[in-house]
Amino acid sequence: MVQYNFKKITVVPNGKDFVDIILSRTQRQTPTVVHKGYAITRLRQFYMRKVKYTQQNFHEKLSTIIDEFPRLGDIHPFYGDLLHVLYNKDHYKLALGQINTARNLIGKIARDYVKLLKYGDSLYRCKCLKVAALGRMCTVLKRIGPSLAYLEQVRQHMARLPSIDPNTRTILICGYPNVGKSSFINKITRADVDVQPYAFTTKSLFVGHTDYKYLRYQVIDTPGILDRPFEDRNIIEMCSITALAHLRAAILFFLDISGSCGYTIAQQAALFHSIKSLFLNKPLIVVCNKTDLQPLDGLSEEDMKLVTEMKSEALKTAIGQGGEGTEADVLLTMSALTEEGVIAVKNAACERLLNQRVEIKMKSKKINDCLNRFHVATPKPRDQKERPVCIPPTVLEAKAKQAAAENEKRKTEKDLEEENGGAGVYSMNLRKHYILADDEWKEDILPEILDGHNVYDFIDPDILHRVEELEREEGLRQAEAEDADFEIDWTELTQEQKLALDEIRRKKSLLIQQHRIKKSTAESRPTVARKFDKDRQYTAERMGRQLSSLGLDPSLAIKRMRSRSVSRQGRKRERSPSVDGRGGMDIDGDTPSKKQRLSRSRSRSVSRPPHEVVPGEGLRDSAQKIKAIKLAKKSVKKRNKDARRGEADRVIPNVKPKHLYTGKRSNGKTDRR
Repeated sequence: MVQYNFKKITVVPNGKDFVDIILSRTQRQTPTVVHKGYAITRLRQFYMRKVKYTQQNFHEKLSTIIDEFPRLGDIHPFYGDLLHVLYNKDHYKLALGQINTARNLIGKIARDYVKLLKYGDSLYRCKCLKVAALGRMCTVLKRIGPSLAYLEQVRQHMARLPSIDPNTRTILICGYPNVGKSSFINKITRADVDVQPYAFTTKSLFVGHTDYKYLRYQVIDTPGILDRPFEDRNIIEMCSITALAHLRAAILFFLDISGSCGYTIAQQAALFHSIKSLFLNKPLIVVCNKTDLQPLDGLSEEDMKLVTEMKSEALKTAIGQGGEGTEADVLLTMSALTEEGVIAVKNAACERLLNQRVEIKMKSKKINDCLNRFHVATPKPRDQKERPVCIPPTVLEAKAKQAAAENEKRKTEKDLEEENGGAGVYSMNLRKHYILADDEWKEDILPEILDGHNVYDFIDPDILHRVEELEREEGLRQAEAEDADFEIDWTELTQEQKLALDEIRRKKSLLIQQHRIKKSTAESRPTVARKFDKDRQYTAERMGRQLSSLGLDPSLAIKRMRSRSVSRQGRKRERSPSVDGRGGMDIDGDTPSKKQRLSRSRSRSVSRPPHEVVPGEGLRDSAQKIKAIKLAKKSVKKRNKDARRGEADRVIPNVKPKHLYTGKRSNGKTDRR
């Protein structure tokens, strides 16, 4: 069986990408290092290699494009005419011809410049010739950019074409738009063709496959055809005409007798008679579809006459083929909605097609060679006694048991759904499989179940009475609590306590107001350092007054604040007297010695040693801290060695990028391979 698979055609790059691919390959797979001191023969060879390699790459790529695209004269006429309908074979051949011309021009350019490079007298002259050669090659390729873009569009469209075998057993469905062709192919095959209630839903050929008598049949759904001159038909209709003209198939001409497709029976009959020349030497069946809306017997006399004429034409076609055509074979009724008659139409088409193919093979010259190898033995009766077929009783019993088992087959939810209206109408009962002590509980109003009971089984009938008792008891307790509330007896407080209490309440309300003001302006209020406190709210005098009002001595706190402010202004702190009372002075009382000054300054500037334990670190002593520091350094040693940013750094650097370390080498640098 011949199969045309256009999905294997290589992608056609555009002009710019084509040049980048070729030049990049030349740069990567040829030597790139050359020096002025090389011998002139070596220089010439270096640049000739560049030009030849570039020409070879162009030739290989362009030859692949030319060879993989099908030649319209070499393929089946069906595909040849289909490609002509879709893309115009003149444009197609012209584009491939331009590719072929570009390939020849690039080869000629390479030969000319290689001849010139043989006489190059310097590195500069050879390099200029190489640049000119590659530049002219790229210019030729850029000129065929539109042809490359056109071929890429053709390739993408051809890859979307269905894989149709023109020589296998084929059933072809044709007719006016919206007469039920796609619904029929969806019923008899696994194809999923879009079905909509408007015309020209199907815009291209769709293929499905079905089985009949252990043989595989190819079913093709064609777009709708209108009754108009051949020149006025569009690309969609021409796809159907091409399939009818070139495929040896059984034709199913669909006829919508209900008129719901928007076309009358007279219009459909006119289409039948206009294309009946395409039905010659092919099994033809007229299918009256949508009988659920309009039965065939209910047609008017005029419409029935038209249908009878089409039936007679189909019958003539069947008799002209040498077959036995009957009215039951050439005119069939069906309804794709109710599936009535669908299988009968499929079986009739497959049977007629099979008989025709057998008759054609019987008429061929090869059949005589095959018949000589066959011998059909016919046994002779030994007496006149009749011997009817005998079926053993055990077989009959087994069949009876099997039939009884099929009748007693448990209905599934799918069967119940189909019996009760189908999906969207039937709602499955989720309670019927509940395991309860009593089956009547399954249909309770509150079906939530706990330990084999419903929620209603846990409801106490006296719950309302008990709630009333609890509310009454709670009311009595609240009344007792209100009577026993503690109230401050103002008569027992002294005058000082009353003043203090008033002051506390006033202070409390003031703090609440300030907090509310700050809270309301917190989003728009900037953060200001305390040194810019212009309201003088935070001063040492105010702090002293507040501490004095609390009965505390503020002198130490004020002195500490002043010493801090002085140190911030950069003044020197006073030296505290030394332990020996000399204040760090010499015995004579003049100036401190140099050794003492250095020792004191060093003792002030030395930082805390790393092994010193700070309270709150959770370490027992200095030894434990030193051990912890060593473990920490050891744990980050490998991470620092790998230049990790932290513990979560999982980056795997590519220290040898493939595009820099493969295929690129210099002369004499092959030892690393």
